[in-house]
Amino acid sequence: MIGLGDCEALFSVATESEAAMSTRDEILRANADYAASFGAKSELQIPPARHFTILTCMDARLDPAKYAGLTEGDAHIIRNAGGRASDDAIRSLVISYKLLGTQEWFVIHHTNCGMEFFTDDVMRDLLANSLETAELGPDGFTDVGAGPGSSEAKYIDWLTISDNAQSVTEDVARIRAHPLVPGRIAIYGYIYDVTTGRLIEVPEATTAGHPV
Repeated sequence: MIGLGDCEALFSVATESEAAMSTRDEILRANADYAASFGAKSELQIPPARHFTILTCMDARLDPAKYAGLTEGDAHIIRNAGGRASDDAIRSLVISYKLLGTQEWFVIHHTNCGMEFFTDDVMRDLLANSLETAELGPDGFTDVGAGPGSSEAKYIDWLTISDNAQSVTEDVARIRAHPLVPGRIAIYGYIYDVTTGRLIEVPEATTAGHPV
């Protein structure tokens, strides 16, 4: 016999499933519309036409195509949490220039970044408690999951941010100093303002990324 609690649980699962299916259906419908007028985009070449790359954050409020005036085929866009110069980001940057000819790179972080709201220790503690999504309140993130979690998080450098301008400068400097990055590539550092849509240069970062 199914009790009230069981019904609520089943309804919750069904609702989540329907929401997931709805998102997938919306994406596929949008893709069908896009593909129907794809036209000359099928002739785009692999190397980016404007020969530059943007490394930026995965935050959904950032649309590099719009804030940098891009269309398909113009530039490489590399995204991760925070827009940080991680080993994998540098891997992509090296491929971008070595095989596909980019000549200038932009490192763009942004205001009100989620990576400013926690530290490595906070993330490790949250994941040690459970793998459920945490809640963000006035005092920071709180884990609400029942567990179990995992201690594997302690082996990851989460590349959190305490100062935006400093993080941009550090990332540009790391890329500039990397032995696989040639000195001829110009690297610029900017912060995207999520309240105005403007790109604000970080002079120290651009100085650090000047071609050598």
